[in-house]
Amino acid sequence: MGSLPLSQGLALHWWTMTRLYLDHNATTPQSEAVTTAMLEVMRSNWSNPSSIHRSGQESRRAVDDARAVVSALIGGSPAELTFTSGGTESVNTAIRSLLRARAPRSLVVTSSVEHSAVRELLEVLGEDGVDCVHLDMDSAGRVDPASLAHLLSTRGDDIALVSVMWANNETGVIEPIEALAAMCHDAGVPMHSDATQWVGKMPTDVSSLPLDMISFAGHKFHGPKGIGGLWARSGSVVAPLIRGGGQERGRRGGTENVPGIVGMGVAAREAMDWLQAGGHDSMEPLRECFEQSVRRLIPNACVNSESAPRIWSTSSIGFPGIEAELLLLVLSEGGLDASAGSACSSGAVKDSSVLEAMGRQPCQVDPADYGSVRFSWCRHTSEAMLTQAAEHIDRACKGIAGIHPPTKSDFADSSTPSMSSPSD
Repeated sequence: MGSLPLSQGLALHWWTMTRLYLDHNATTPQSEAVTTAMLEVMRSNWSNPSSIHRSGQESRRAVDDARAVVSALIGGSPAELTFTSGGTESVNTAIRSLLRARAPRSLVVTSSVEHSAVRELLEVLGEDGVDCVHLDMDSAGRVDPASLAHLLSTRGDDIALVSVMWANNETGVIEPIEALAAMCHDAGVPMHSDATQWVGKMPTDVSSLPLDMISFAGHKFHGPKGIGGLWARSGSVVAPLIRGGGQERGRRGGTENVPGIVGMGVAAREAMDWLQAGGHDSMEPLRECFEQSVRRLIPNACVNSESAPRIWSTSSIGFPGIEAELLLLVLSEGGLDASAGSACSSGAVKDSSVLEAMGRQPCQVDPADYGSVRFSWCRHTSEAMLTQAAEHIDRACKGIAGIHPPTKSDFADSSTPSMSSPSD
C-alpha cells in the first residue's frame, strides 16, 4: 500500500451529517437536571458542609441526601460510600487500602485487560515489592474462574486481594464477577471490582454479592466529572490517600465537592428510574443492530469479543487494511466521534493494551492488518443514530482504503512529503 499525507486523508470528508457522538465510555453529557441542581447548589448551598452553622448544615444535608441516592443505585448503605474525585482515585484508594489491611501479604490477582487506573497502579506498587499475577482468560478477554480457583488453592495464603473489572471499557466484555466474588469470599480473600463502566448502566446490588469494594464515576452515567464513588463493605478499612480535615468519615480529607456530589445524586436518581423501567433491556438490540449494519456494509469488518457476554453500551470493531488513527480523524472531521480505546491517554492513539492482552483476535489475524475502533453510546442513543453512524463509517472506510498516515521514513529523503498513489 502507498501513502498519502495525513492532510490529504482528512480532506476526504466529502459528506456532511449531523454530528454523532459515540464515545460515551469516555464520558457522557450531563443531564439538564444535573446541571440545574448543581447551579442551584452553587447559588444557594455554597457553605462548607463541615461548618456547624445553619448554612453549613444545609450543605451537609444536600451531601447526605445525595449519598443516600447514590448508595441506593448500587444497593449499598450510605455509611459504606465514600465520595472521591473520580473512578481513578477510587481504584487507587481501594487497592492500597486492601493491601494495607492484608499486610504482609503482597500478591495481587487481577486480569490483563484492566483499565490503566488498575494496571499502572500495580506497576508502580511492583517497585515497592507488590507482586501481581494475571488470571487466565479466553480469546474474547473473559477471565477463567478455574484459574482463580487454582491460585486460591495454591497461593491463598499469599494473596492480599483480587481486583477484576466488571465490564471492560474497550470491548464491553462482562466478567464473571459473581462467580469470582463467591470464590474469594469462600477463601477469605477480599475482592475489588472496577465498576466504572457498569454502575448506572446495569442493575447493581452489592448487598447480594460477596464483593468487598467497588469503584465508579459519576460522569459515566450523565453526572458531572470530578466526582466518583468508592463503596466499601461495612467492616472494610479504607485508608485515605488524601489526609487532612477528616472528611468522609476520615476516609478522604478535603472539603467536599458539594455541587459535584449533588449532581451525582441527581444522575443516580435518573439512572435508577431508567433501570427500573427496563431501559437497559431495550438497549441490547441496538448494539446487535449496529454491528449487523456495519458488517452488512463492510463484510470483512470484525467485532472484537463477539463471543463473550458484553454490556449493551459498547462495540469494538476492527476494519481490514485501515489505520485506526486515520479512521478516527476522518470520522471526527465528518461528524462522528469515536475512540480507539480508553480516553485516559492524553488523546494519544496507540496500540490497545486490552486487545494485545487478548492475543491475536480475528480482527488482527495475518495477512490482513486491522485497525480497531471503539463505539460506545448512552441510554439516549437511538437506533436511527446508530444506523446513520454505520453508513458514515462505511463511507469513511471506502474513502481512506489504502491510505496510511505518513511515517518518519516518508520524510527521510525530502523535507517536503510526496503523495503516492495506493497502487505504488
